[in-house]
Amino acid sequence: MLFTAATVMAAADVASAQPAAPQEVPVGSADAAARADASYRRGLRLYSDKKYVEAEAELESAWELGPTFDAAYNLGNTKYQLKKYREAATYLSFALRNWPRLKTVAKLRPTAEQRLAESRAQVGAVTVTVSIAGAEVLVDGKAVGRAPLEGEVFVDPGEHRVEARHLDYEPASQTVSVAKGGTAEVKLSMALVKGEPQASAGATPDGGGSAAGATAGGPVAGQPPAGPVEPQPLPEKRSWVPVIALGAASVVGLGVGIGTTVASNAASGDAHTHSDAIIRAGAQCVRPEPSWVERCEQVRSDASRADTRGNVARVAFIGAGVLAIGAATYALWPKSKRTEPIVALPVVHSGGAGLAVMGAW
Repeated sequence: MLFTAATVMAAADVASAQPAAPQEVPVGSADAAARADASYRRGLRLYSDKKYVEAEAELESAWELGPTFDAAYNLGNTKYQLKKYREAATYLSFALRNWPRLKTVAKLRPTAEQRLAESRAQVGAVTVTVSIAGAEVLVDGKAVGRAPLEGEVFVDPGEHRVEARHLDYEPASQTVSVAKGGTAEVKLSMALVKGEPQASAGATPDGGGSAAGATAGGPVAGQPPAGPVEPQPLPEKRSWVPVIALGAASVVGLGVGIGTTVASNAASGDAHTHSDAIIRAGAQCVRPEPSWVERCEQVRSDASRADTRGNVARVAFIGAGVLAIGAATYALWPKSKRTEPIVALPVVHSGGAGLAVMGAW
């Protein structure tokens, strides 16, 4: 489902744990997007008719197929109308965290903030911090996401069990009591799962040998130490797309430089030709006679064109060089030293030229 300002504005008054998407249609496919959009629009019409229960079902279907800002905003408002404040807070907080920078939806934000505050006052919240990134977080046995969680987990007032699970670590849990309108903080530290003790180097084929390594109280050879250990990331595969893009942009910049250089030389030649003709005729362009004003203006125009195109050519050549260096740097630089690829593209127009640089630092 594509977000448009018009669809949200059509229901200005309309409007977690994220539900799992249906398995038969992959989320993000063309069919799923079409179904999500159809459910979303039906939900808006039903909300406008104040049929909130029916609107809730349609908007939940749209959310499952495509969890977007506009689905969350309208679903949060629908839950608010139904007085399902915990769910309303979940969806409205998602919408506010992902609010688009568009003036057309700016006037809707105060409504979302007010309804989130009202819903938040009726429920509790838990902030969860887990020592291991990627661990699954559960509240009362229900999965709510993976660490680090984005935002608070909204719960009904009362006692709740918060748990973290990971295949390589011992589960960690904590039970907290949350008051209405209150917040409880949970910090879970996970310990690495202990493996089976390794046999010592002097062990015999029948299983005998020294067990000193396992009984002396020190770590056994080949066994990881106890306690939290950050998982090592898998080696990053180098992508050659940035190299190809930078190289292609460099070739384009070189072509622009050559083309504008040729055009600059042609304009300069025209200026010299017209100037020589004026001098041979015994005239001059400092204070030209009326009959020579037009030709003198032509000389100035040709010279100006030559200068402008020459400047563009110089910028294009510099840009081509920078892009070529960027491609070589990306290709040769160690992967551990890079974050996101940086792409520079030449920008050329009638008034000059420059470089547009895009990336993350």
